[in-house]
Amino acid sequence: MRYWFFCLLLLSSLTSFGQVDLKKPFQDCRLNGSITVYDSRHRQWIVSDEADSQNETLPASTFKIINTLIALETGVIRDENEVVKWVGKVDTVLYGYRPEIYHDMTMKEAFEQSAGWVYIELAKRIGKDRYRQYLQRCHYGNGTLSHPDDDFWNFGAFGISPRNQVTFLKDVYDEKLPFSKRSYAILKRIMVAEKTDTYTIRAKTGWTRYGGNDTGWWVGYVERDDNVYFFATRLIKPRSTPNPDFGACRKTITKAVLRQLKAIE
Repeated sequence: MRYWFFCLLLLSSLTSFGQVDLKKPFQDCRLNGSITVYDSRHRQWIVSDEADSQNETLPASTFKIINTLIALETGVIRDENEVVKWVGKVDTVLYGYRPEIYHDMTMKEAFEQSAGWVYIELAKRIGKDRYRQYLQRCHYGNGTLSHPDDDFWNFGAFGISPRNQVTFLKDVYDEKLPFSKRSYAILKRIMVAEKTDTYTIRAKTGWTRYGGNDTGWWVGYVERDDNVYFFATRLIKPRSTPNPDFGACRKTITKAVLRQLKAIE
């Protein structure tokens, strides 16, 4: 009896999944990429491209999620309100010209505005040896920190797959990783990207222009009273192929799929 009941539940889930068009949002944006979702209540993976979900690329600024936890846990920064002093100059060739972030800034502001220079300063204090230890313990990425500069999450051979992003986010949500409850609480506060009466999205964008490609991410999770949906969307295009909607489509595509799944309205 239990076996047949389980089969009926699985069939229902697959039928529901079959109504979700995972390709059209990418086609509408004229971009290639994938979305990987984990539906906690149904214990179901929903993936637009299984091969791509396993492919590792640089995490770009989505690394700020684990970077925040490591910086807090190592005492490099006290909390989200501690101010990091402006360094005076940045490489605008690599990171673009963003005068709105060129000032003293708290970690909270740096996370929300994706101010890379702040996290590079924190990385200098953390050091790659401590990064290696935490990344290994958290099963995050491929562990290749060979890039000579501090911002190894934007340049070089370090990589993480969308599926790895999702499994990491699940562990963050469940607080299964080697961080204190205080560090988790701070991270979860600054991760809030959208909050309504019915759901909360905690997430982080990322965008790196390395190896001739634009690689864009939006990763996070949707909390509802009855479920949690974890997601990782990644877009990749040649830098030689312009698409002014590339940045916006990271969220546009994700939200289109999440609406189909009834995760958001």
